[in-house]
Amino acid sequence: MRVKRYVVDSMPDALQKIRTDLGNDAVIINTKEIRSGGFLGMFSKKKIEVIAATDTAIPAGGAMTSNAATTGAIPKPELNVVPAAPMRFGTAAYGAQRERREQPPLSFPEVPDVLPVTGQAAAAAAQPAGATMVKPREELLMDEIRQMKEMMLKLTRQGTVQEAVNPVLKELEARLLRQELDPLLVEELLMNVSKEAEAEGAELTEEWASSSLKRQLEAMLCSSKNKSIAADTRIAHFVGPTGVGKTTTIAKLAAEQVLKHHRKVGFITSDTYRIAAVEQLKTYATILNVPLEVVFSPLDLNRAFEQLRDCDLIFMDTAGRNFRNEMYVSELNALLKSNGKSETYLVLSMTTKYKDMQAITHNFCKFKLDKVLFTKMDETDSYGSVVNLIREFGLQTSYIANGQSVPDDIQELNEHQLIDLILEAGKS
Repeated sequence: MRVKRYVVDSMPDALQKIRTDLGNDAVIINTKEIRSGGFLGMFSKKKIEVIAATDTAIPAGGAMTSNAATTGAIPKPELNVVPAAPMRFGTAAYGAQRERREQPPLSFPEVPDVLPVTGQAAAAAAQPAGATMVKPREELLMDEIRQMKEMMLKLTRQGTVQEAVNPVLKELEARLLRQELDPLLVEELLMNVSKEAEAEGAELTEEWASSSLKRQLEAMLCSSKNKSIAADTRIAHFVGPTGVGKTTTIAKLAAEQVLKHHRKVGFITSDTYRIAAVEQLKTYATILNVPLEVVFSPLDLNRAFEQLRDCDLIFMDTAGRNFRNEMYVSELNALLKSNGKSETYLVLSMTTKYKDMQAITHNFCKFKLDKVLFTKMDETDSYGSVVNLIREFGLQTSYIANGQSVPDDIQELNEHQLIDLILEAGKS
């Protein structure tokens, strides 16, 4: 018996080589995926290892013995060689197990020319019993394209050294990932750094690369739109999940409007689910000497607006619920009625995992959402979720809260300061 091992890119390549080397009587004993090539163990390509054998000594040209060529019968294998779950090669029943030795020889049709194999049906037909699943040609091609894309993203301006080897880019990548920026965004940013360096013929130093990253992040985050509550806004709605600090944030902004802008302010709360929530806002209302109305359903809103008709600005505090559930968002949307110009602020905590932020924002974006406000900046050293959220949803930023003191610990979000924190605080 002749046994040969082939390492190929796809099964059609293997079939052609086996047919040429071993002839039509060859059987495939085993197939499995392996990885080969690459640089320092990275970016290796997927290959397929195929073990094939034939029961008779066949010339190198792939010619069969005269008996096999004449009758098309399968030569009887040697008694001491029984391949494990072998496959008949070149037939429509390519995936079936080979017949037991005691059965009579079967007719063996001529093997057709090997054509490109496409589709899941062709992959299933080429799958032997007990063998490792072999991907269709299209999937193998897409895998190679993805690997090539990853490799291109990690080439330096010379095109011969990977960015991961460059200590400057490697450190910047680690720094951005520690700040929990999206890995795909990190790759895009660093690729642009390399392109800029190549275009300008600049040396890729840490200072130059950091400056390039700052420019990119500023272009992504900075906006000329007004972050604060507009002067002609009549109602400011504050929505968001539980525990993000909506009530405290409202108190801070209300104090700013009363003390700094001298506007007459009123409160409406629909947070009747949380124990002492109404009492908390009532305490702030007493301190600021502003009226407070409690609503239990959308039907109570008109009454509340009528009671606060003399106010210049009304802050509406909504109940914190599990807003990953779209049903709760729909219920809340019924409360966001306007009696004049309004703004809706989505309040999110910077200590929340980005995956949860993403789900919450996705549900709220189906309704009216004007700005996003971040809280608890003082409770985290990771700021990348802000960049991810703004980039993915295109939200307009507003305020950022960095403590519990009323009214001091709140300010308009400063993108330049945030970028410096991302690049500097990420240092190890």
